[in-house]
Amino acid sequence: MLRFIEFLRRHLKVVIRVCLALLVVLIVVDAIPLFVDKHHAHTAAEHVPGFWSVFGFIACALIVYVSKAFGHSGIMTREDYYDE
Repeated sequence: MLRFIEFLRRHLKVVIRVCLALLVVLIVVDAIPLFVDKHHAHTAAEHVPGFWSVFGFIACALIVYVSKAFGHSGIMTREDYYDE
């Protein structure tokens, strides 16, 4: 697992491009009425092609950034905290 994480870190730009390409593919598939039935959508936003894909992507990115900010605001401590 550690090798896989290191591999992803070394190829970060490729990983980002693949994720963005996957997001575009999901939006295109969502825009095709043959694949997604939107007759029973509850809100007007659900009729927009790719709404849930973009919503999920933004929510995930927001969770990551808020968590990092929350951690840096005082939750994280230095590595040698228990060595004293």
